[in-house]
Amino acid sequence: MKKPVNDPFLSYMLTHSEEERALLHGFFEKLPLHLDLGREQNARMIRDFEEAFLSYEALGVPLAEALRRLEPANLQGFFARETTAWYPLDSAAKVYPLTMGHGKMAVFRLAVQLKSPIEPALLQMALHFTLPRFPGFAVTLKKGFFWHYLDAWKGCYPVYADDRPPCRAMKLGRTGTTAFRVLYHGSRLSCEFFHVLTDGTGGMVFLKTLTAEYLRLLGKDSSAEQGVLDLKELPREEEYANEFPRVLRGKSKGGFADRGALQLGGRLSRVNPCRILHFKMDADKLLSLAKSRGCTVTAYLSSRLICACRSAMELQKGDISVQIPVNMRKFYPSPTLRNFSLYCGIRIPAGQASEPDKLLPEILRQMEEKAGQESMGRMVASTESLVQMARYLPLKLKGPVVQAVYGVLGDRIFTTTLSNLGVVRFPEEIAGEVMGLDFVLGTARVNRALCGLVTYGNVANFSIAKQTKDPTLEETLLRLLEADGLSVRVEGSQVYAY
Repeated sequence: MKKPVNDPFLSYMLTHSEEERALLHGFFEKLPLHLDLGREQNARMIRDFEEAFLSYEALGVPLAEALRRLEPANLQGFFARETTAWYPLDSAAKVYPLTMGHGKMAVFRLAVQLKSPIEPALLQMALHFTLPRFPGFAVTLKKGFFWHYLDAWKGCYPVYADDRPPCRAMKLGRTGTTAFRVLYHGSRLSCEFFHVLTDGTGGMVFLKTLTAEYLRLLGKDSSAEQGVLDLKELPREEEYANEFPRVLRGKSKGGFADRGALQLGGRLSRVNPCRILHFKMDADKLLSLAKSRGCTVTAYLSSRLICACRSAMELQKGDISVQIPVNMRKFYPSPTLRNFSLYCGIRIPAGQASEPDKLLPEILRQMEEKAGQESMGRMVASTESLVQMARYLPLKLKGPVVQAVYGVLGDRIFTTTLSNLGVVRFPEEIAGEVMGLDFVLGTARVNRALCGLVTYGNVANFSIAKQTKDPTLEETLLRLLEADGLSVRVEGSQVYAY
């Protein structure tokens, strides 16, 4: 296709010597050999390469170095091969599409804050070069007759400017619609995932690998360690294994069905989430406070969160319930990038939630009982019971049946969620380029606030996704943390809309 005379890349070509133009012509003659996506998608991919060269020109990167970094072989032949692959949903993921409501779906965000503003064209190339290592992410969610499934789709997966509230619902079902998105704003690189695709552990591997590749394109090479995958390696089958069949089943079932929990007060917002807040704390101090009380960081924060929830409620008769995800990889080590997490529910009568430290013995007892390997086995048995019960129902009937039997999972039976991804590290060569991490959970149907915690360096970042502008929860939580001597830096958005 002939380029218009005012095309920026044509102008860029004309600024180079004849020898350099020959190198560029050779590059773009070789590039189509790595692409077989159809005319429109091929053209978009080629345009992305052109934009990357223009970005390098603006950054002052020599042409020879730009050619080396953008070598088409980095695509690993992924976009040149036809695929008929598809993936059944893992055992945990099967319930997520069935419990979706209008504009409501289980989406979470992982974000990395870098030293320098994001170069969008290079981030786009980083995504193109990273996806071949994650073929199970290059998919779109489809409806089968009995179950949803993930259908492989190869094309240009675009990066987006991050200019809307996070964790918004994704449009699914059409070819080319993805179950994840990559966004940028200033120096922040964000990945959002629909939970059918992966859990926080798998999502963090993708984010770290994408970040490392983006930094490589900026000239900062690193080793494949600390959860960063080697893009030159072929994907491993075990990385897309459904690991739930490995879990030892309990003799009895339990875990999903439960009675309703009290909900926070405040009118539900029209835009969800309507606000994001980050409580940034000294990680060493936080750990020291938890150890001084003989508990984990998760238990310590749960006790403060439960008391903060009580202050934000109109009703006081009933239980406050905190959903705490449990990473099954600690019981069954696995490199799977798919969902391999369950949860336990910590329930405390609202009338007892006045002094956080007095709650700790009961919280620890429940965590030991409910988050142990045996309890998780019973939950897997319940999951399988649900799947078997609905196995032969047409897909259009499964959603109503699942919700009628188990309620809206992770919603009405919980007051809030506290998900702790733990301490995250990057390879030593690029660790200094990473200034911080965010972990944000998308809001549910009736839960007014959901909480995520991730620690990087010496900063523990506790993020709250709000579905009401009522500030009582966060104000009380801040007061309780500061009363323990924690210095908390509060950041985040204003109310997006209401």
